[in-house]
Amino acid sequence: MKTFTLTISSPDGELYRGEARMVILRGTEGELAIMADHVPFVTGIVKGRCVVISGAEQRKEGTIEEGILTVGAKEVTVLTSGLEWQKGD
Repeated sequence: MKTFTLTISSPDGELYRGEARMVILRGTEGELAIMADHVPFVTGIVKGRCVVISGAEQRKEGTIEEGILTVGAKEVTVLTSGLEWQKGD
């Protein structure tokens, strides 16, 4: 499956950077699942679950705070006030 570059950053620095197959989080209008070749857009995100499925099919899950999601042609960027990964991730 196709992948894209995913960067998740907070004021404390970079929280995740790598190739991803999918990222799932909650936007201001509801749950979002972003995959490669998604139409570009920008939206706000709200506190909730964040799931990253890497290109190697590894799953990383946590709780993300509010922020902004930017989807580009080959890169997705999430700017958030915080993210706490689940234990073991």
